[in-house]
Amino acid sequence: MSGISPSIGHNNGPAFDRGVRFRTVAWSKARKGLLGETLPIEVIRMRVRRATELGLPYRSYASIRASTGRDVLGFLFSSNALRLIRAGDALPAPYADRLAQIKATRIAAVHRPLDPETIATLAGIDRAGRAPAPLAGWGRQSAALDALFEDTKLPRDSVVLIHDAPFEVEWVAAGKLAGFIPAPAFFSA
Repeated sequence: MSGISPSIGHNNGPAFDRGVRFRTVAWSKARKGLLGETLPIEVIRMRVRRATELGLPYRSYASIRASTGRDVLGFLFSSNALRLIRAGDALPAPYADRLAQIKATRIAAVHRPLDPETIATLAGIDRAGRAPAPLAGWGRQSAALDALFEDTKLPRDSVVLIHDAPFEVEWVAAGKLAGFIPAPAFFSA
């Protein structure tokens, strides 16, 4: 044991530098405030009502709101998520009903060969544009999403992506969106 330094494995005891107690108390209070935040019941009721208006489960809505600090103001639907694959496909009736009930901006990202102008005329869609190409590079995805949001005043981190294809999830990071929900989960709720 003579070759081992006494400081190895030793935590050197408590810190005695100035302000350590204050920092410990401040850190504890801040952490407790962050984790143990309780909202007034009126705020919770208002948020539950808003989640219902958006057609989202409260837990999903609260999670998105907590991560971004913003309310959900819009949805970005891929044409795959809307079950629009070929020209002439009609929006399924349950999907159209669900879109009509949403009290938020509804944008469609339209994959080829579909025409965005045709999709924009569907009931329940506020605007439509060309979706980023599947497996496109980061810059091209970002540029395509910029074009989709051009002339809107929507903060990107207030828009939730409703997707169906796995590669569409990359749009959240490329477009700086609030989050994503798979289409089957969104439309079955």
